[in-house]
Amino acid sequence: MKIGRWTLFWIGIISVLVVVELAEITRLFTLPLQLAYFNASTFIFSLVLITILALVGAVFVGFYLSSRIYSRRGFTPFEQEMLRMRPEVGRLREEVDRLAHEIRGLRGEQAARWAGRDATEDDRRPRPGGPEPSDGAGRGGSPP
Repeated sequence: MKIGRWTLFWIGIISVLVVVELAEITRLFTLPLQLAYFNASTFIFSLVLITILALVGAVFVGFYLSSRIYSRRGFTPFEQEMLRMRPEVGRLREEVDRLAHEIRGLRGEQAARWAGRDATEDDRRPRPGGPEPSDGAGRGGSPP
């Protein structure tokens, strides 16, 4: 079994921390913690920093555990919801493509009227795939 570099790195960090803790317990050496107890700003800074690091560590441990638990069962609830939405997204994509095709296929006369200019002869020519020609009476040619 091959152990990865990151795993070895973290094993090394934990080992160093255990050695320092054992040295503190056996009074081999002691860190000057009394300085932190008597200085209020140092104490508050230390407390806040340790709290933040503990919360970040707890989040990472939670992510790791949840991914390990769900990876053995199959898809996570989020992934299941995304799979259920897949047909709906496909249907919406088809609808958008249909609307884009209709907009591209508008007769030039309608587009000119919507743009607020007079239609030219080129605008009056029918375009393939466009909607039915308008008689100018407001049916099918007026903007929404």
